[in-house]
Amino acid sequence: MYRYRFAAAAILSLMASTISAAPAWVDSSNKIALKLLSVEAEFSPEDMSSWGVAGADEKVLDLKPGLVERQGKALRESIAELEQNLKAEKDARVRADLEIMLASARIEEKGLELDAKYRVPYYFVPRLVFNGMRVLLDEQSPVERRQKALIRLRRYAGMEADYQPIVQLAEQRTRERLGVAGLLAPSAEQINSDLSNASTFIDGIGQLFEKLHVDGYQVAYGRLKEQLAAYDQFVKNELLPRARTDFRLPPELYAQRLAESGIDIPVDQLTAMAHESFRNLQREMEPVAAAVAKKRGYSETGYRAVIRNLKKEQLAGDAILPHYQQRLSEVESIIRREHLVTLPARPALIRLGSAAETATQPAPHMVPPPLIGNQGQKGVFVLPVVNPSTKLAYDDFTFAAASWTLIAHEARPGHELQFDGMVESGTSIARALMAFNSTNVEGWGLYCEKLMRPFMPPEGQLVSLDYLLLRAARAFLDPELHRGQITPAEAKRVLTDDVVLSDSFATEEMERFQFRMPAQAPSYFYGYTRLVELRADVEKAMGARFNQQKFHDFILAQGLLPPAQLREAVFNGFVNQR
Repeated sequence: MYRYRFAAAAILSLMASTISAAPAWVDSSNKIALKLLSVEAEFSPEDMSSWGVAGADEKVLDLKPGLVERQGKALRESIAELEQNLKAEKDARVRADLEIMLASARIEEKGLELDAKYRVPYYFVPRLVFNGMRVLLDEQSPVERRQKALIRLRRYAGMEADYQPIVQLAEQRTRERLGVAGLLAPSAEQINSDLSNASTFIDGIGQLFEKLHVDGYQVAYGRLKEQLAAYDQFVKNELLPRARTDFRLPPELYAQRLAESGIDIPVDQLTAMAHESFRNLQREMEPVAAAVAKKRGYSETGYRAVIRNLKKEQLAGDAILPHYQQRLSEVESIIRREHLVTLPARPALIRLGSAAETATQPAPHMVPPPLIGNQGQKGVFVLPVVNPSTKLAYDDFTFAAASWTLIAHEARPGHELQFDGMVESGTSIARALMAFNSTNVEGWGLYCEKLMRPFMPPEGQLVSLDYLLLRAARAFLDPELHRGQITPAEAKRVLTDDVVLSDSFATEEMERFQFRMPAQAPSYFYGYTRLVELRADVEKAMGARFNQQKFHDFILAQGLLPPAQLREAVFNGFVNQR
């Protein structure tokens, strides 16, 4: 899975100087967590690197024969050991972490089982390799770490002893299951999208080395480019003819994807909540749009027309980044003035994304800092401008009214405080990494948009409500697409007409629903609703004693606790103690 995978020895080495300074319960929790993390140490070292475990930086993804069986056996053994630890543990905080570890391991075990039951393995190797390079060739990475990218590159290309080219292993894993009756090959839409983006990722690998002036990569890179070109032909000639015309996942597998995203309610309940919220938001947006139209002299007052008019005032080129930096300063002033949350002295980082980064993640996003062995690296808010797969420019993120809510979500008080705060507070491994899913992460980001909305100008409020409308739409469009209750054309119409997205952004959203991350998009809405409910209940319980700054500081101090455990922690550790 994508959430974590670490080498135990590497973590112990990097944490040796910090474990002794941590609270005793964090020390105990981390030592247990290392055992589970070490189970997957050899399966996906690229994920280890992304979280900062330097001992994994030379290693590459395990695609050797028997992968599913080996990984499943190791997970089952770890689950049994964790269950014994839970029975013996007395500290409530460590027990809470053990429950997170167990839930994560069980979800991953179930995911392995269902993928083997339903799907032909398929690897988009150009993106996989680019991501493996990107985590090492980062501007904030130490120079010695960047040199490890050369070793990893050679191993991807099969240029070291005991290493086969990764494309060769990927082909083997796909071919051995391609002929099994009843298994689902990837959809044609997914394969065609991957093929159209392949050159962007391949070029991006070389650009990373050049940008950071890491020499000596050329021979291995040239060999890998030849292998990736051959892999491209394999996908076109052998996999594409077997591709599905129907992108939908079987209900059991879709339910698993919802669970992996942290959604723990029935899908019918989720979609009903989302539809109701969508209708209510549309009604709420109309008077705000009318006020904006009056202020700006627009002839049309409906929210769709007003947003389209606001989008005409596009920022361009060198003006984009300074605008967002200025908006960040304005948002920080509001946070301090209104005592919304405690801000650190460090600056928040924002930059524009490259073409390859945008192909990997076409929406605005936070790149988290390494959460283990951090050497001063910070999270970075990355703003994409062009979607390479469509060749169309977004108009959704580069107009002034949008920057209010994007800063609130991705920078402050949103993900930047969330992630960098965990590094600085020494949050346990379980709460920082093994609880990492979209519900637990994105709920806070979307809640922060709501937190800032009353202090935005009317234009910012309208666009912020439109972004919330998008999250509600995601929570019914994604599941209804996979259940066959809405067609792709109808879903895209909702996005372009009702949510007023650009064609490029709507195309990206449809790819997210259909094959990039099925069942992930509804998690924003679900995490948000749970957090809004929690705050309402806390305010009711505390009355005049409620202090929102202390409440938000407490939430951030908990790491990425799942909603049920966060509720318990808040009432036991915040409400009752105050």
